[in-house]
Order: sequence, then structure tokens, then C-alpha cells
Amino acid sequence: MDDLSPRLKLNDLWQRGRDFLGTETAIMGGAMSWISERHLVSAISNAGGFGVIAGGSMGPDLLAAEIAATQALTDKPFGVNLITMHPELEGLIDVCTAQGVGHVVLAGGLPPGGAIKKIKDAGAKVICFAPALVLAKRLVRSGVDALVIEGAEAGGHIGPVATSVLVQEILPHITEIPVFVAGGIGRGEAMVSYLEMGAAGCQLGTRFVCATECIAHPKFKQAFLKAGARDAVPTVQVDPRFPVIPVRALTNKGSEVFMETQRQMIAKVDAGELELKEAQLQIEHFWAGALRRAVIDGDVEYGSLMAGQSVGLVTREQSTAEIITEMVTQAEATLAGRAGG
Repeated sequence: MDDLSPRLKLNDLWQRGRDFLGTETAIMGGAMSWISERHLVSAISNAGGFGVIAGGSMGPDLLAAEIAATQALTDKPFGVNLITMHPELEGLIDVCTAQGVGHVVLAGGLPPGGAIKKIKDAGAKVICFAPALVLAKRLVRSGVDALVIEGAEAGGHIGPVATSVLVQEILPHITEIPVFVAGGIGRGEAMVSYLEMGAAGCQLGTRFVCATECIAHPKFKQAFLKAGARDAVPTVQVDPRFPVIPVRALTNKGSEVFMETQRQMIAKVDAGELELKEAQLQIEHFWAGALRRAVIDGDVEYGSLMAGQSVGLVTREQSTAEIITEMVTQAEATLAGRAGG
């Protein structure tokens, strides 16, 4: 096998994803609140990947400014992640349309049908998360252009099923549109295995936190560099009557505060002082504030250290380009080794 064959084979494996994203590699950046902003997003896109702005709780004006700032740093494709429960979702979609964003990722629950249509009518592509096969099929029928299936190994808000199981459940049955795999991916060998199973590409989040271009506080990055896979654990639901989506993060004193916050919210609901939905909203606000304290202010003791289990594979600070090159090199070496064997 000649030297170019592994690269050609890899290109063949993720060609569908590259074509869909308009990128050199089919590596998407996971949208991480406070982290996936103009600097990291543009760096991922400039390095041949596909950066995604984390819209989070941004309002239309703030999102417009972030998109414009990102466009000033890269002329390569990137996307915007919007939370479906955002009260100004339609306005945020209008901002993406007005500024020529080509791909919109809808996260945080099943998107309203009108949102999908609104994005597609504007000429952009819609990407959604599918935590189960039945929902994947439903999203395909709704007209989405691509899916991301993210396993429980991921950081932040997670579902209950491991990536390795989800890909077996979904990839063989969803072939009409590209499917990207996320959750626990930190090396090129894993990336190749999912591509060979039918994935169009992969999404990485945790792996990019310690990129030199990432604005996360040095203490936040240091916590990642010191951590092992076992340190990134999901939060516990205190009361089944009070459903809280698990969040995977590095354990610290902030984890204990979250447990106590849940108990306080439950007590207020039981006492009739708070409606259940309002209590759940306050929990979401807790996470947003705690994450900002950790990422921006460097409060690694009481802030939220959201991290995937692949954090154990993050061993040093590297440029975004180095991370992507490393993943590609590992993938090519895997393919070359199989051919040589």
C-alpha cells in the first residue's frame, strides 16, 4: 500500500460528512457554553474542522455580535447551536439567517416543527441530536438534514445510553442523512471505528477544552489535565418527582452544592412556594452560573467542571490544529496498520 492510501481511505470513509459540512475533515466541535465562542470556533474551522458557536442563553443581539466576530476570524464554514427551549428561538434563527450561517444545530429537546422549516426555508442545513432510534426516525421525517448521536460518556447534559450502544442502535437504520457520532471520542482510532460503522463524521468537545485558542481559565484547563476518566461523573437525581437531566462533570465542592440546591428546590415545590417548571428553570440557571464561574473566573472549587470521560486523554495544552492533525494521523495509522497486517 502506498503512503497516500490511508489518507485516501479516510477521505472515502468521511466524504459524506466533509461534503455536508464543507470542510477538510468531518470533525465537528461540540458546542460548549462559555467555551465554544469566536476564538475556539474559528480555530477549529481554520484547522479543517467544523466549529460550532454555543448559543446557550444568548439573546439575538449578543448572538449576532458573536457570529460577526467569528466571521472576522475565519472564512471557513461554521455552525451555530441553539437551545430549542430558548424563549427567543425564532429571533435567534432570524439572526442566523441574516448573517448567512449555513448550518444550525438544534439541541436541548425535540425542536418545534416550525423551527426546522424556518431554517430550511432560509437555505440553511438543520442538525439535531437523536438520543434513541425512534426519535432519530421522527427527526428524519421532520426534515432535518443531519443527526448527532451523543452517548453518556460526553460532558455536560447527557442521556443514559453509551455511545457504543447508540451507534449500534441507530447507524444501521438511519442512512438517508449524515449521522455524526459524539461522546467519549479522544483518539483517531475510535473515530475510524465509528466511520467504518457508517458514521459521516465525529463530534469532539472535551478534547478541545485545552486547546491554546480556547479562552477557558488556566485553572479550568489544569483541572482537565489532572483528571482521569473516573473523575468525570454524572450528577445524581435526588427525587424522581423532580426530573433533572444528568450533567457529567469533574467532582468538586460544587457537585455537593448542586445536590443541596436540588433539595432546596424540592422543598420549595413541596411547600407550594414554587412551581415545578420554575424550579427546574432555576436548576438550569444554577448550571449556567456555575459553569461560567469555572470557565471564565477559574473557580474550580465551586464552579461546574463539565467534562466528558475522554478528559483522561487530555494530557497537555495543544493548538487546535495539532489536535485535529493528531486525530487524523492516528486514524490513518490505524487504517495503514490494517492494510499492512
